[in-house]
Amino acid sequence: MVAAEGELDLGVPSCLHLVSAFLAMEPAHVLISLARDCGGGSITDRVQRFIWDHCISKADGNFHVPYLKSVLKKIIVEVESHGFEVLDELYERIAFYMTSVKADDSGEENSRIFKCISFLFPDDCYELPSCPKARKLVVTLQCSLNMLEGDTGCSVWPSSLLLSEFILSCPEIFSNKSCFEVGSGVGLVGICLAHVKASKVMLSDGDLSSLENMKLNLGLNQLSTRVDTLERSDDPNLSKLTRASNYSTCLGVSFRCFLFVTKLFYFPCNSLGADVIYDPLCLPHLVKVLALLLSRGKSLSHLCNRSCNGILSRRVQINGATSSSGSDNLDKAMDDGLNVEYASKKGPLAFIASVIRNVDTFDRFLALADEANLSVEDVTEKFVLFNLLPYLQSYPRSSVRLYHITFC
Repeated sequence: MVAAEGELDLGVPSCLHLVSAFLAMEPAHVLISLARDCGGGSITDRVQRFIWDHCISKADGNFHVPYLKSVLKKIIVEVESHGFEVLDELYERIAFYMTSVKADDSGEENSRIFKCISFLFPDDCYELPSCPKARKLVVTLQCSLNMLEGDTGCSVWPSSLLLSEFILSCPEIFSNKSCFEVGSGVGLVGICLAHVKASKVMLSDGDLSSLENMKLNLGLNQLSTRVDTLERSDDPNLSKLTRASNYSTCLGVSFRCFLFVTKLFYFPCNSLGADVIYDPLCLPHLVKVLALLLSRGKSLSHLCNRSCNGILSRRVQINGATSSSGSDNLDKAMDDGLNVEYASKKGPLAFIASVIRNVDTFDRFLALADEANLSVEDVTEKFVLFNLLPYLQSYPRSSVRLYHITFC
């Protein structure tokens, strides 16, 4: 299938996946695999031309040069090993990078990079409110080059990807609701909340560097923001925050400053958090935050004319069996009525999405939750989400679980 004679069509799924993977900076071997799919098993002249036209030539000055060099090297080796001629433009660009660009591959000046995460909606998503007319939502993020070098709050974690898929697949749970996220990192979840038209989005992080990076990312995606940093739970800025009409608010606050929660919300709200149960030292504070949000919201919900929900999720992924798209999955979700059920519940809801890296730490979380009268239910298999990131082969959905938290 071609757009014009001799040209590959960007509308073909395999080609769209290739470009999306490039913009998301997937590993070079992933791009090679997707390029082979476009060429029916090999990187033909047409595939090379497509890569040049839609990927390499459009990489602006913000694109990470060492990544481009790695991708070009892999493509050239792949093409030459199969006896094909390499496109002149690809040779010329790699030569330029090798001789003219003085990029520090180790890192310091390139410690922050730009990625574009493309959520690709399947044809059978019907008239889902979160599905844009273009059938894709592209989120631009400045993030850390290496999540293992102490810059974890500026990394795109797998669980935040699942939480984003959750929001976009179940927009009725979040639309027209006030939403709060614990430990928001790069702001991806907040951007997706804005896309499904949450009435107010409040994002938090205890690291000032992450907070400033989050503000930048919200601006890159055309969201107006304000940034407030709270030093203590009785900070006078709290009263201003509760009255703020800004659509998105970035809030700098530590878990240890948990009492601020009691002043932030006059009515129940959706609460979110992903990968927030990995640090044993933070668990007591996290549980207090959850208990305060859920118990306070539960009591206040009886005074509200409008029901609001709560959700807690931070960096998640979904089990592979539940992440596939298709009308069968959508029909099942509709038959179960889960989305409607959760959207219509009065009082706050909370969801935490997490990779269980340490069983002892997770057990400690469960014990603290039980002491605080919180119930933790694994609902990973209950929700059927669209697989909106089919090209992200480095996204290990099966390692992440989704938990529903309630106040008993």
